[in-house]
Amino acid sequence: MGYHYELVEPEGQVSFEHTPPTSNRQRSDTMAMRREKLSFPNASGQALAGLLELPGGVPTGFVLFAHCFTCGKDIVAASRIARNLASRGLATLRFDFTGLGGSDGDFANTTFSSNVADLVAAADYLRAHHQAPVILIGHSLGGAAVLAAAERVPEARAVVTIGAPASPEHVRQQFACDIDTIRREGVARVSLAGRPFNITRQFLEDIESHGLETRIRALGRALLVFHSPLDNTVAMAQAGKIFAAARHPKSFICLDRADHLLSRREDAEYVGAVIAAWACRYLEVPEGARNDG
Repeated sequence: MGYHYELVEPEGQVSFEHTPPTSNRQRSDTMAMRREKLSFPNASGQALAGLLELPGGVPTGFVLFAHCFTCGKDIVAASRIARNLASRGLATLRFDFTGLGGSDGDFANTTFSSNVADLVAAADYLRAHHQAPVILIGHSLGGAAVLAAAERVPEARAVVTIGAPASPEHVRQQFACDIDTIRREGVARVSLAGRPFNITRQFLEDIESHGLETRIRALGRALLVFHSPLDNTVAMAQAGKIFAAARHPKSFICLDRADHLLSRREDAEYVGAVIAAWACRYLEVPEGARNDG
């Protein structure tokens, strides 16, 4: 299966109180931004659906965004963060993992390992058609996935987690009452965020086999950890474990009023603005991509 795309127009805790103001140049870039609807094959040849948010001018770099468990590329937070990054010069690809959203495949046949492989496939697409991603961003379980995938994306210089667990095994809490059934019968129909999903023994065994502490310690890239003390899905302590395991350079930002899904516009846009400001020191800006004058 080949690629194709379609152009669619349209060591401390820091807490910040306000979203940085929007400059006149950023407003101009926002008006000129464009979006590419695309697809690319996963490791099994199934088509994964993606959206690439592009700035008005030459991108300062490319970003790869991994959505939360059973969510999708079109979840509000992913869309707002990607658009915000594009408005600040960072082209951002978000996509649906296998079996979710517009992507082919059966979710019941996926695992955390297949999510990581999907991320690598997305990075391969960017490398082949644009530029390999220099920043990897993951929300919730997607954060654990980018931590695991980073070693397979050598061009990535920075990794960002948002409300992420320190281990993929943490996601078991979302279907804890069904674990015995899954182990006994091989599969169980569970309700996640009000939607039914089949969770298999294979998925359970796979998340239990992935310890991330060693990978985080050997990350070899700048790390930015976002988390909210109000997160009722992934406890703040998980962010502490990620931060403690990582080596410098690393930064932690408390999203003091946000929920797990970054449902409020100001929280998602704030995350995008901070990522862009933080990541600038890790980018090699192409000629013509930045005009500070």
